[in-house]
Amino acid sequence: MTSERRQPTIAVLAVQGAFLEHEQRLERLGCSCIELRKASDLDQPFDGLVLPGGESTVQGKLIDELGMLEPLRCLIMEGLPVLATCAGLILLAREISDDSTSDPTRSPRLATMLVTVRRNAYGRQLGSFHTSQDFSGLGEVPMTFIRAPFVEQAETGVEVLARVDGRIVAVRFGSQIAVSFHPELDSCDAIHTLFVNEIRV
Repeated sequence: MTSERRQPTIAVLAVQGAFLEHEQRLERLGCSCIELRKASDLDQPFDGLVLPGGESTVQGKLIDELGMLEPLRCLIMEGLPVLATCAGLILLAREISDDSTSDPTRSPRLATMLVTVRRNAYGRQLGSFHTSQDFSGLGEVPMTFIRAPFVEQAETGVEVLARVDGRIVAVRFGSQIAVSFHPELDSCDAIHTLFVNEIRV
C-alpha cells in the first residue's frame, strides 16, 4: 500500500507584481499558497518559492528593506525549489547587463543563478509579444513576453530550457527554474506543473 503524496505549499513573493495569477494557477493544480509580505512570513513552512513578474528594482529594494533578502537567498542556496518569471529571473541573476544610464547592479538581488541577464531586452517595438516555442521536456508551450529580459550568458551548470529567435528565455540551475515570459498569463499549465511535480513530496 502506497501512501498518498502531500500537495506542496508554495510561498509566493507578494510585495509587488503579478503574484495573484501565480497563486490562482498553483491552487488550481492542488497546491496551497502563502504570501510573503514581511520577514515573519518566512516562519511558515513551505516547499517552494515563486518570484513573480513585476518591477525587479522595486521588488529587490522591498525584500531588502523588509528583511527577506538574505533569508530567501540562504533558503535558495540550500536547495529550495524556485520558479521565477520575468522580473523574478532578474532577481535570481548573478549579473545584469544593461545599456541604460542607470546602474541596475546597485539594486538588491538574490543573485543565486549563474546567468547574465539583459533587462527590457526586446525594446519598445517588441515590448510585449506572444509566441509558442519548444521547451525542453514539455514540447511547444505558449509564451507571453511583457518588457521581458533574456539570458545573455549561461555559465557552466546552467541548463538552457528554451530559446526564442536564438535568445535564451528559460533556464534551470539546480532547483531554480527561471523564464523570461509569463506562464501565469496563458492557459497552459505546463510550466507550473513542471515546477509542482519537482517539489511534490
